[in-house]
Amino acid sequence: MIKVGVVGVGNMGFHHARIYSQLAESGLVELVGVADINYERALSVAKTFKTKAFKDYRELLESVDAVSIATPTETHRDVALKFISAGKHVLVEKPIASNVKEALELVKKAEEKHVVLMVGHVERYNPAVVKLREITRNGLLGKPVTITAKRVGPFNPGVAKTSIIVDLAIHDIDVINSLLNSYVLSVYARSRRVHPSSLEDDYGLITLSYENQVDAVVETNRLTPYKMRSLEVVGTKGIAILNYIDQKITIYDEEWVREAII
Repeated sequence: MIKVGVVGVGNMGFHHARIYSQLAESGLVELVGVADINYERALSVAKTFKTKAFKDYRELLESVDAVSIATPTETHRDVALKFISAGKHVLVEKPIASNVKEALELVKKAEEKHVVLMVGHVERYNPAVVKLREITRNGLLGKPVTITAKRVGPFNPGVAKTSIIVDLAIHDIDVINSLLNSYVLSVYARSRRVHPSSLEDDYGLITLSYENQVDAVVETNRLTPYKMRSLEVVGTKGIAILNYIDQKITIYDEEWVREAII
């Protein structure tokens, strides 16, 4: 049985603890504890999932085989490095770190310690994304020509310190890369801070040109009053429009026949 812990039990960390608790019922893992600098929050989550609460994540180091890290992005490097250095497997919420230098440092240390380091790109496992990947690769849409993604929503003070690119756009970049399985040849990107309470850029527009001659555009912000998560693939034989939230795909084929896939 794998002994696991969760560091940071805000919104995402709560769900990590919830899933581990469910897996524990099947005897696959043991949730040995949760840690959060907000000890009251840690106590509450620990009570919900019948485990121990810690204020200092380092108290988990000796008792776990693996850990989920769902703390603020700027802390990922330091927290993950502690567990990796101790020989523990790590699942860290995206983005892996605040910058490329820190990310590469974690990868290098994980290789040195022969431990698994994974990043929580959850949209990869969205049922609609899995289906779209299948549709794209089996040629139903023909050869992809363009991909357009839109991931926008209202201002969120909880992530005001994190760039919109690494917080939100990273999802669509990851999904597009997995759909195309091709190298990026060039990138054009603009981002800026618009909302007065934002500490980092909250608007971003990215254009990616791929080796297989597909162009992709990703628009993201924390400025709109509504929440939208969509991705459109235009191919030589059809178009697929994915709704991440509803987990549905609408397809327009050569004869413009509409089909909804759930």
